[in-house]
Parts: sequence; structure tokens; C-alpha cells
Amino acid sequence: MRTVNLIGVEKRRCKRRSRQQGRDCNCQPFAPPPFVSHLFVSHLTPPRQLTLDLIEPARPTLDNFVVGRNAEVVAALRTVAAGQGQCFIYLWGEAGAGRSHLLQAIGHEVAQAQVPQFDARLDLYFADDVDACNPSQQQQLFVLLNEIRSNSARFVGAGNSAPMHLDLRDDVRTRLAWGLVYQVHALSDAEKAQALSAHAASRGVELPADVVDYLLTHMPRDMRTLVAVVDALDVHALSIKRAITVPLVREWAQGRDKPAAP
Repeated sequence: MRTVNLIGVEKRRCKRRSRQQGRDCNCQPFAPPPFVSHLFVSHLTPPRQLTLDLIEPARPTLDNFVVGRNAEVVAALRTVAAGQGQCFIYLWGEAGAGRSHLLQAIGHEVAQAQVPQFDARLDLYFADDVDACNPSQQQQLFVLLNEIRSNSARFVGAGNSAPMHLDLRDDVRTRLAWGLVYQVHALSDAEKAQALSAHAASRGVELPADVVDYLLTHMPRDMRTLVAVVDALDVHALSIKRAITVPLVREWAQGRDKPAAP
């Protein structure tokens, strides 16, 4: 199994950026990039091969959400996360648009119950995928929303449709529309391509258009994973001293490596 020396990779990246910026290399002590930090107890731990099944996207935050046409949504959620703004916000959009990312970014825990119980010690509540609530959960949601309103707490919910189009009880749909209702717009392929190219450029990497097209066609399409893939490809390409090309992406994804040409 081929391994990756991340210390050497980081030094080569520093030299590459220095050449691009017309300055001398001044390498600092190495710290593993965030997307691979879970592979190491420390930077002295023996390195492991980076393959697609080891990619772990970064934790969802508002900062790593690619905004696209959702600037107003993100601004509203920042306000709520600061304990201000509207008491009720409901997000809707197609699968993959980023609804769950946004909820997790401001505190929603994936493992929590579909509909949480009201607790006077809490001031912010979440309910994701409300469209999947069964009759019992709809009753719980009805009670929760009433309690939140009575106690001036806050609620952020999400589903696959606008409240009026949800297949839920009328009194639940009405309450989900009590505050601000936003559609979360999925990124177009052009917007994803632009975002990936910009992220690669921030690392000193120029992604050819055919590589971007290949990633959008053959890799998981959520932006967190795509960004993590670009980061991993950068490390991989530097470690074997090759440019990022479609053949290299194929080899990396399949766990096969070819050395750099002499």
C-alpha cells in the first residue's frame, strides 16, 4: 500500500505558492489539513493512504456553506444563531439543496429526535425533514410550536416543500408558516464548478475544466464532499508530483497510483 508523506506534501505546496507569488519559501511547522486530521493522532502518526472512502467532509458551518442564491437565508440564520431575529424560520427545497447543512450549522444534532420535546432551559429548537412526520410526530410538533411561541423561544425547521404544500395537518402547516419561510436554492452545475475552481485557487491549484466536469459527473454531488475531494486530490497530486488530470482522478478514486514521469 502506498502511503502519503504529508510533511513533504506541505513543503512542496509552500514552494509552489511561493513561486506563484514571486517570493522565497518560508515553510512553517506542519499541521495536518482539517479534512485529513481525523486520520492522525498527531503529525507523527504513520500516514495512511487517502482514498475516496476515507474522505470525511468538514463539519457543516455557515462559513463553509456555498451561498449561491441563498444569501438572505444565511443572513437570517446568522441572526438566529446569535439569539436574535425571527422566532420561526422554515426552510424548504429539493434534496441536496443544503437544508440539513444549514440546520446543522447552527446547532441541530443529527442524532436528536425527529421532533424534540420542549425544555424551558433551551431557547432554540430544530426539526428537519418535517415532511416525514407521522401522525404522532405531527401532534408533538403542534405542541412544540405552541410552547415555543408562548415562551418566546426560537424554531428552525426544514422540509421538502413550502408549508402549504406539505402533506401534514392543517394546524401544523399553519404554524410552520408563522415566521419567515425561505426556499433553499440548490447550486447549478455552473455555480458548483465556479465554487470548486475558486476553492482550488485558494490552495494554489488550477483545476482544468475537464477535471471539474469529471468531479461533478462521477463524485458525490454535495459541495462539502466535493470540496473535500479537491483537498484530497491536491495532497495526492503533490505527493506523487503529478498535475491534477482526469486520469489521475480516476486512479486516485480507484486506489491505483502511477509514479511521476522521470
